[in-house]
Amino acid sequence: MWAYLVRRLGHVVFVVAAMAVLIFLITQAMPGNVAYTIAGHFASPEQVAAIEARLGLNDPLWTQFWRWAGAALHGDMGQSLVMGRPVGPLISEALGRSALLAVAALALTAALGIFLGVVAAVRHGRWQDRLILAFSWLSISLPQFLIAIVLVLLVAGTLGWLPATGYVELSAGFGAWLSHLVMPVCTLVLGLVAHVTSLQRSSMLETLSALYVRAARAKGLRERTVLYRHALRNALIPTVTVLALDFGILMGGIVVVETVFSYPGLGRLLIFAVEQKDLPVLQAGVLAVTVIYALANLAADIAYAILDPRIRYGNLDTH
Repeated sequence: MWAYLVRRLGHVVFVVAAMAVLIFLITQAMPGNVAYTIAGHFASPEQVAAIEARLGLNDPLWTQFWRWAGAALHGDMGQSLVMGRPVGPLISEALGRSALLAVAALALTAALGIFLGVVAAVRHGRWQDRLILAFSWLSISLPQFLIAIVLVLLVAGTLGWLPATGYVELSAGFGAWLSHLVMPVCTLVLGLVAHVTSLQRSSMLETLSALYVRAARAKGLRERTVLYRHALRNALIPTVTVLALDFGILMGGIVVVETVFSYPGLGRLLIFAVEQKDLPVLQAGVLAVTVIYALANLAADIAYAILDPRIRYGNLDTH
């Protein structure tokens, strides 16, 4: 098990390091001059030259990278060129808000997706199964931005039940705080739940036809016991693994939802950084998403190995 974990950790380190190099090179290749972003477009050549010298922008590219990477390893992500604030707190604040959406959406997606998948499998071929499949197909066919716009128009515009956009802190009141989270979370859930439902349904159908489930039924066990103690436990293995990956997908793909709902999370901050050419914020934000996605993959590998030891030992035998 330890060798398996060490090997997976090595993969995470390699992916993050490779992405750090790629992020730095891409941001350096973006058009525009950082010095002009700081000093303004009407700055004199002397002012621009002074800023370039202070920031080391004329140094070789590899020197700039090692300076940036070394500072990042010590927790110093630099200063925002536009907002004038340290990048670390900016990223952590926005990341915390995005993580709130992602965790809430993932929890609801897991509960609803597993429930619907089990019901569809148990009622295979009946009206419940067909209804759930129709819902899944509809959910998969609709892009998230369209779901978000429909929710805004219907729930906020027509019915007036919830605020259309924005965010308030918990200190403003639990009801107000929760009301600003409902539609963004629902949009994320509707975008993912069909995938989890379909996977859980397929896994449950496969498990229900397994020999050990038939043997349990032949022993006269109650159907509820067969379903939940024997079938569901094994049918959850692929679903739990995919849910760990979905958290990384949520954190990486939350930009659309945050933009539509004007939610001040990491995705919206990255859009702002691109528009304003705020390279320190952009570099740190994309690196944070990379780390989260890599850790989500690691969590999925570990969950799969714990739930199904054959994966763990199979990997050890082949390396």
